[in-house]
Amino acid sequence: MRAFSERPVKGRAGTFGLIVALTLLPFAGFADVRPPEPQGTLTLEVAISNALARNPELVADSFTLKAAEARVTQAGLRPNPELSLDLENFAGSGTLQGTDSLESTLSLSQVVELGGKRRLRTERASMDLELATVERQAQALDLLAEVTRRFIALVAAQDRAELAARTSEVAQSTYDAISKRVQAARSPEAELSRARIALTRAGVELKQTESTRLAARQSLAALWGSRNPEFTNASGDLLTLRPIRALEDLLAELESNPDYLRFASEARLRDAELRLARAQARPNIVFGLGMRRLEDTDESALVAGFSIPLPVSDRNQGAIREAEMLLARTDSQRQAALTRAHATVFGLYQELSATRGRVETLRGDALPEAQKALDQTQYGYERGRFSYLELATAQQELLDLRAAIIDAAADYHRLRAEIERLTNAPLGPQSP
Repeated sequence: MRAFSERPVKGRAGTFGLIVALTLLPFAGFADVRPPEPQGTLTLEVAISNALARNPELVADSFTLKAAEARVTQAGLRPNPELSLDLENFAGSGTLQGTDSLESTLSLSQVVELGGKRRLRTERASMDLELATVERQAQALDLLAEVTRRFIALVAAQDRAELAARTSEVAQSTYDAISKRVQAARSPEAELSRARIALTRAGVELKQTESTRLAARQSLAALWGSRNPEFTNASGDLLTLRPIRALEDLLAELESNPDYLRFASEARLRDAELRLARAQARPNIVFGLGMRRLEDTDESALVAGFSIPLPVSDRNQGAIREAEMLLARTDSQRQAALTRAHATVFGLYQELSATRGRVETLRGDALPEAQKALDQTQYGYERGRFSYLELATAQQELLDLRAAIIDAAADYHRLRAEIERLTNAPLGPQSP
């Protein structure tokens, strides 16, 4: 009879987290060249590069960035001059019949913006572009975190499927051995029935884990817009737990996260809007220069003038007040966001540490004991000291423990990736 005594399920070589993602972020997400559809064994790096280049939402957001660039161009343009033609004293009555008394004036006028409006308008558009850039970086970082989460889920599903396959093999081996014992009248018929039930359950579990694996594979590929993924499996080692940096160091990195940098960029935008609103309180001057011709005397003369609005009632005070309040709101939102981020990272860090301890305890203490118990039960069963029910219980306990290790390790990597997303910094070296 084959006992469940192989090594713990372990994934393929590789590490998890956003370390590689963070290095790819400034470049790969904005590339025009799309990488080919991944095939064969998929690494996290390849999944990330494909998502950055192909993700439909990220691609769509690139047009928002280009629109912001166009607004910078538009903001720096000067007002166009205005050409006008005035015709007077014609097609009237008496001496003003016909065009003999026609007076025509051709003039050119130009708005002169005062108070540095064009410069401030350009600064405001530039700050808007900066905010759009930071928001796209935040969106890209969110995408990278989601790629990492789904990649981890796929590796965990693969490990669970591998574990289920080995469980099915053990169940088949146990069933074959008990069948021979029953034929030799060394075991009762009831044990064969129980072994058949265990074999059936193992087959059902194998099908379920395979369905979960296929669904996780499809979910990951959807992040780069693939409906028919061509890669076969994901490469990763759930049981490699990289060291954790000190909490204080991680908290110090919070202000470098695009989620937080967004508020700093928005504050600069609001400040630019406030300065522009104050400048717009100063009226512009319109200068005009033209030529007037009198048909009845066949004479001509220059015409010049200027106009300026009188800020008696409208001094743009409402827009200025609005800009002041929006700036104050952004400062408050930034402080609130930083406080929430501190609390979130602290909570995730504690959970991460506890999860690491759980994985190490299960692997280092519980798993050897469960394996030892199974080996002893297997030895005793073959010599008639234990029943099949006790053997099946020992096998199931080991199976449940290995499944728990897979789940705990996957939780550890997911938590780690989330902390890296929030801090915009890796927790430790890429490999232990």
